[in-house]
Amino acid sequence: MFSKDHPNEPRSVTLHVVHAEDYEPYRAAMLSTLRASRIYDRRFTATGLTPNDADALLPELAGFLERPRTGAQIEDEVTGRHGDHAHRMWWALRTFAPLHHAPTGGPWSFTQPNSYRASSAAPAATPQEADAGVQRLLLAYLRAFGPASAQDFARFTLLTRTAITKALHELGDQVVRVPGPGVAALFDLADATVPADDTSAPPRLLPMWDSTLLAHAVPGRLMPPEYRPLVVRRNGDVLPCLLVDGQVVGVWRAADGGLELTAFRRLGKVAWQGLTEEAEKLSVLLTDRDPAVYRRYGHWWDKGFPDVERTIVKG
Repeated sequence: MFSKDHPNEPRSVTLHVVHAEDYEPYRAAMLSTLRASRIYDRRFTATGLTPNDADALLPELAGFLERPRTGAQIEDEVTGRHGDHAHRMWWALRTFAPLHHAPTGGPWSFTQPNSYRASSAAPAATPQEADAGVQRLLLAYLRAFGPASAQDFARFTLLTRTAITKALHELGDQVVRVPGPGVAALFDLADATVPADDTSAPPRLLPMWDSTLLAHAVPGRLMPPEYRPLVVRRNGDVLPCLLVDGQVVGVWRAADGGLELTAFRRLGKVAWQGLTEEAEKLSVLLTDRDPAVYRRYGHWWDKGFPDVERTIVKG
């Protein structure tokens, strides 16, 4: 999990899939932030539970999760010690305890109940492990989203300025400063390759809460300001988007046995052809997983969009 600064939710914890080898160093980097986001949250403190209560439960939880268990099973186990507050205790622990999501036997989808098992990671991280984790996470961030500023990385992780400055210093010449349009210093990997300005960006369908739209402190790299209120909703939902020439031009959702593509402006024939090809591939992928993916968020479409063009694509 990362503690990500959403546009309308100042402290939102978001689940990310990471390589198994990255889990422990990333967790070490984020542990202090993730732990604080829960045990100092009023929803936790209002129960009378304390940080010591949460920490004391970690060894017992590790033993219980030597084999995969569902969230409901874990809450039942915690109920013996914390009664009516078991739900809130599990809400906190599942964010920062050393846990893995266990496979549930089929393709992942929103419809499958989560299953958890203990990780081999220690409950706490040493300062050295935390520092090394921040460095590794920063390199991965720049590999995905660079060039970027220290403020961008802080927004993505909610790590402190001190931790980020230290990581930039310790990384030495692995990270370089690069020119940019604003006053904020931009950094990138020393061996990064930047495509030419006239390189075309193929049409794409982005999922909900795509990190590309949330990775930078200053919105607008991919999102025209006039479309932002349509895509980023007041509660923090970031809707699945259509990208043309590297810019958001609309939204998509599952509908009528396929995908409904809604464009906020008129698109050319080439753009629609590219979006249609992408939608056909995605529709096939979803068929055996979750054909009605994101259906719980359909109310945003019920409120209406300024749909200049709309089409249904089936795989």
